[in-house]
Amino acid sequence: MDKKEEFKEFVRENPRLVKYIKNGEMTWQKFYEIYDIYGKDDAAWKDYLAVGTAAASTVSLNQIIKWVKGINLDDVQSGIGNLQRVIGMVQDLTTKNDNGNIGEQYQPRPLYKHFDD
Repeated sequence: MDKKEEFKEFVRENPRLVKYIKNGEMTWQKFYEIYDIYGKDDAAWKDYLAVGTAAASTVSLNQIIKWVKGINLDDVQSGIGNLQRVIGMVQDLTTKNDNGNIGEQYQPRPLYKHFDD
């Protein structure tokens, strides 16, 4: 097996390397150079293959920062305004307001009474 195929197998065994490529922190070329110079069992991989929470938290923090930067505040404000209107309409439908009734309560006319007799 040539060196390139060995590197592909190494990447399949360590899918955590893909996160660094997606975040733009590393390239496949740089990873291959590290693999070619140091091999797969060297200490050079400890930062990239660490299972610890520090590496995971920095990756998730970077993702959160990118996500927050991509938020359009005008869309958020518009959505909140629409939600407030919907909540107001639901409250109007479910709230009984006795003081707001205009006129008298409807009372059906007795059957025996015709045209205000």
